[in-house]
Amino acid sequence: MKKKKRNRRKKSEFFFQLTQLCVLCVLAGFVALFFLAGYPQKVYSLYREAQAVAKSSAAGDFQSGQSGEVYGADGERIALLQNDKNIVYLTFEEIPETVRQAFVSIEDKRFYRHHGVDPLAVLRAAASFVSKNAVTQGGSTITQQLARNIYLTHTVRWERKVEEIFIAMALETKYSKDEILEFYINNIYFANGCYGIEAASRKYFSVPASQLTLSQTAFLCAVPNNPTVYDPLLHPDNTVKRRDLILKNMYEDDCITGEEYREALAEEISLSPAESPSFTRTWAHTYIYDCATRALMDATGESYEVCRGMLYNDGCRVYTSIDMEAQALLQDAVDRTLENYNTKSAEGAYALQASAVTVDNATGLVTAIVGGRSQQDISTDYNRAYLSFRQPGSAVKPLIVYTPALERGYTASSTVMDTKEEDGPANAGGYAGAISLRTAVEQSKNTVAYKLFRELTPEVGLSYLLDMNFSSIEESDYTLSASLGGFSTGVSALEMTSAYAALAYEGVYRLPTCVTLITDRNGKVLAAPEAAEKQVYQADAARQMTDILEGVMTRGTARGHALEGMPCAGKTGTTNDNLDGWFIGYTGYYTTGVWVGFDSPRSDSTLSGSTYPLDIWYSYMTALHEGLPAMELKD
Repeated sequence: MKKKKRNRRKKSEFFFQLTQLCVLCVLAGFVALFFLAGYPQKVYSLYREAQAVAKSSAAGDFQSGQSGEVYGADGERIALLQNDKNIVYLTFEEIPETVRQAFVSIEDKRFYRHHGVDPLAVLRAAASFVSKNAVTQGGSTITQQLARNIYLTHTVRWERKVEEIFIAMALETKYSKDEILEFYINNIYFANGCYGIEAASRKYFSVPASQLTLSQTAFLCAVPNNPTVYDPLLHPDNTVKRRDLILKNMYEDDCITGEEYREALAEEISLSPAESPSFTRTWAHTYIYDCATRALMDATGESYEVCRGMLYNDGCRVYTSIDMEAQALLQDAVDRTLENYNTKSAEGAYALQASAVTVDNATGLVTAIVGGRSQQDISTDYNRAYLSFRQPGSAVKPLIVYTPALERGYTASSTVMDTKEEDGPANAGGYAGAISLRTAVEQSKNTVAYKLFRELTPEVGLSYLLDMNFSSIEESDYTLSASLGGFSTGVSALEMTSAYAALAYEGVYRLPTCVTLITDRNGKVLAAPEAAEKQVYQADAARQMTDILEGVMTRGTARGHALEGMPCAGKTGTTNDNLDGWFIGYTGYYTTGVWVGFDSPRSDSTLSGSTYPLDIWYSYMTALHEGLPAMELKD
């Protein structure tokens, strides 16, 4: 019997050793395959990539996507600056303690004890899945989830999981636990376009996160686990069930008392969803964003693309000079004046278009800017007021001919000759022989402007436009035809209006903008554009030009359109074949320029400076000055 037992023992030992040998062979095979397949190199490569990500990481990576705000001249908010996220960022101290406790309790109980990865949590998640066929607690730590949300995709691949672990561990060496929790709570998704607890609180309960009850807090903290399943608007019952689970965890973790737990469970969740703020998008908005981007470029030295990204992602606060009431008045004047011309282009936009700009003479800042007629389903991105360049016709004469001539000894009463030259331009209204310079301006005599410009030379005349930052003056423009507005590319309504504002401001030019200040969300100044001034025209010459242009309103090409009880000055402009019509005029308060024409230039016998453009100007400026006391022009 003893011999049989020894034999059985030896056989058992043999099979055990054989089994061990087989297991070792299998393991050795797996190890060999692991190395032969290049997995160690791949893992090491992922480690290096994670280290590089963490090294270049900055707090700004977790703070992008914040909603910015734009304010009008009266301090009222007129737009939101949003990208693909809707984050209203809170600092760690601003995040309610119950929110922090809820997420740690349900998502990562050992958050403050592990170093980015929690092996125990992984084992718990696996055990839960095996025993309950459901994962009641995830294996990824808060730090891993943050790494995945910011730096990785949600694709289920072993490489992504390994890199997620490496990045999480690296982030833990760079940031404090409180910073990581702050980044996490501000970047997780709460469904319906909301990122972060503050945006979610405002969306679903119409209150800031600081005013949430314990029950409401747990309810919202349920959503990020699966924003589709726990969408508060579509599946509130699911959200309440997970709320109860979160409250149970908080109670068991001693975050709340038994009484608080029971009261929170009993509280009925009543949503009061807030509608997203609705702001009427106007042509001014496109211009605001461009001005703000360029202001950030000047302040930071970064490229246009980088600064545009800052504007839409960094929670900027943009303060502007745009008067939304004036904006509405200007748009209404454009629309009503052109309402009977409804022919449309092949793209579906109105064929006859307009642009208009108002500058505040006291500041040089843009008050209102319209880049086209109102039309549904037509983008306002192409703002003609500053993006479209057209020939200015006679409207350019005071800028490059008459005011420079006044600087060189001419006066309003100087005698000039209105006679036709063989190779010179013609007048629309015949020839009067010897007339005063004042009359030549009032009647817009092409012959006189042409001769004076020849005397000045194109180089001298056009230098004034260059001094006022006209952006499209070309070599081919240095001809005598420029005196009548014959330019290769042309000028914009914004450029013309700002140039006339210089005449109204005694010859001082100010670079147009509508942005007065840009701050970050905490009030730190990012850009504060200064109104740089340049004396382009001699003050006395500018005053004389204003006096002459007042006569245009009473005796000249704009007669019958002087504002009642408000001194004003201005000039019409019409290009050859009636392709473009202009009127730019000013009072002591405001300068407004108007262009009317077709995007694809074509002749229209009803179009001239003294028709649609002047009608728009008169209607608008009358409404804009209602109730303002008369102000004398500086003449």
